[in-house]
Amino acid sequence: MASLVRSALLLLAALALAMTVSAAASGPGKPPRLVGGPVEANANEEGVQQALDFALSEYNKASNDKYHSRVVQVVRVRKQIVSGVNYFMDVLIGRTTCTKSQPNLATCPFHEEGQLSKKSHCSFQVYTVPWMNTTSLTKFSCKEA
Repeated sequence: MASLVRSALLLLAALALAMTVSAAASGPGKPPRLVGGPVEANANEEGVQQALDFALSEYNKASNDKYHSRVVQVVRVRKQIVSGVNYFMDVLIGRTTCTKSQPNLATCPFHEEGQLSKKSHCSFQVYTVPWMNTTSLTKFSCKEA
């Protein structure tokens, strides 16, 4: 009986400690962070850049547009560690002057005037399992900006 009470008290102490650490990590005035939940990520991280490049490549393949699109601005990036990594990216993309038959998209200038200067706000979700070398675009949506 005494070991049962001791185990219950130990469990309560561990729970209290975990809640204190979680509250301290989230900071004053911020909601507690969920373990395994999405967290803010730096757009310059290598994994984020790879996921964004993949998402844009898939977007360009799927679009019926004659021209490539590329990122104008990264608005927000979050990542979630699961049995791999989910990346949630909100970006502003713009239509470039390069057609899909041209290589080297990174240096293509954007269309500046008229109807061709289309920009869109897109949300991409990319799931990657680096140790299995797999990446997939699990969800995306775009609307004109």
